[in-house]
Amino acid sequence: MTPRHVQNLTSSRCQARGVGMVEVLVAIVVLSIGLLGTATLYATALKTKVTALSRTKAINLTVDMADRIRANREAKTAYAVASGAAAAAPTVNCIQSTTAATDCAPADMSAADLYQWSQQVTSALPGTVTRSITVNTGTDPATYTIVVNWSEPGSGTLSYSLQVQI
Repeated sequence: MTPRHVQNLTSSRCQARGVGMVEVLVAIVVLSIGLLGTATLYATALKTKVTALSRTKAINLTVDMADRIRANREAKTAYAVASGAAAAAPTVNCIQSTTAATDCAPADMSAADLYQWSQQVTSALPGTVTRSITVNTGTDPATYTIVVNWSEPGSGTLSYSLQVQI
């Protein structure tokens, strides 16, 4: 006859054989869920990176236009652009270069600025892009509101607005 404590050890070893397989399966499920969470986090970070880059471009473009308006203060309302309006190519070449005309009227300079800025905005931002500049000359100094809208897949329409007094 075998002692009782030896008998308990052998019977518990027989019962413990399948537990290792269940533990491995549970570990695989937990690991899989963790990896799916990591993949989702990576995808979200990638999308946020693209959106942040677009926002940075929009900020730089609106600040660029504000600087152009500051450099040509006499033009005032010539910088007003309705939302969605296409900027026409300037009739006078006012873009600074060695062959360009250097004496431009303020309205001609604003037309060149708006055309060049419009081309930059359209090429820099994704999706459908609209831009507008409103001028409130009733305030002293005049208030310019520069707005850029663009669309990104999965984010809808994004917008950036800058208001400056010049």
